[in-house]
Amino acid sequence: MNRTQENVIGIIHRLKWVVMCCMILISGLGLIEAKAADLAGAKDHPLLKRFGGSEIVAYDTKRFVEYELQTSSFTSFDLEAHKRRFSSPPLAIEGALTRIWYEAAGDTSAVELLRNYEKELATQGFEILYDSTKDEAATKWDNYLASFGGMEINTNRSYYIFYAAEKRNIKVLSAKKPRTEGDLYISLITVQWDKDDAVYKARRGAYAAIDLIEVKPMTQNMVTVKADEMSKSISSTGRVALYGILFDFNKADIKPESKPALEEIAKLLRTEANLSLHVVGHTDSVGNYETNDALSKRRAEAVVATLVNEFGINASRLTANGVANLAPVAVNTTEEGRARNRRVELVPR
Repeated sequence: MNRTQENVIGIIHRLKWVVMCCMILISGLGLIEAKAADLAGAKDHPLLKRFGGSEIVAYDTKRFVEYELQTSSFTSFDLEAHKRRFSSPPLAIEGALTRIWYEAAGDTSAVELLRNYEKELATQGFEILYDSTKDEAATKWDNYLASFGGMEINTNRSYYIFYAAEKRNIKVLSAKKPRTEGDLYISLITVQWDKDDAVYKARRGAYAAIDLIEVKPMTQNMVTVKADEMSKSISSTGRVALYGILFDFNKADIKPESKPALEEIAKLLRTEANLSLHVVGHTDSVGNYETNDALSKRRAEAVVATLVNEFGINASRLTANGVANLAPVAVNTTEEGRARNRRVELVPR
């Protein structure tokens, strides 16, 4: 082999190297493009895979929420209270929420999407709590079977892409995975679009709405309102709203971490001997009014009882009242708004 032939072979090898590098680069760009199809800022939850070829079209996270998980058959819908009824009450849980909507365009059906997730959940050790495909009542109540509440989510599709889908194809599933660091719950709703729809920005195929709730205690992040600050607020606005008095979900038992706020109320009452107060419980709008009305009154009564029995405040200076969700200070359509509405207020008598 002469030098010219060696040079040619060398050039060919270098060209092959360049081509290979270009192919790797193109492949990498393809991965970037595939990820770019997801909604900006969205990502899979680390504890659950996605269905192959699907894209994230809506995404939201919350550090701590109240959540009602369907675990039994739907029985009726209370039009007056705008509330669904079940053969057993929904499971009330609290924790971190990740909400993801996936779009699996093409030939994918709602039941195919459901079965794939069901198999994956079983593989990961989840217990299936409810499966609408095994519920005879589900076909009768398909219009009300799934709840698509909390539609205010970051999405590049219509907020109502689940509402407007063919109701007979709605599939609902809930599951639980016990964990030492806190149980993990999943709510899965799948729907199907048989053709593209420009109004709802829907593509032919199936959609999955997945809520993952990681049960864990809330990190207390509220600044305790001091007694002098309470006094100033009452003098200037006629009331003071307190967020440091905490209760378990749907209960009136005061949590231990509420003690600093209660100590400040007692301090206020000892400092201002002529002050008498209405202690007013407020709730968000989740649930029906009658339930919230009773709950808000019980919570106010619990605060009064604690101030009297544990801090020695004269009971004649305190009156417990509950107004349910009739005096919101924020919208009830977002978790942030609902959190602001759940409070105890002090109002001078």
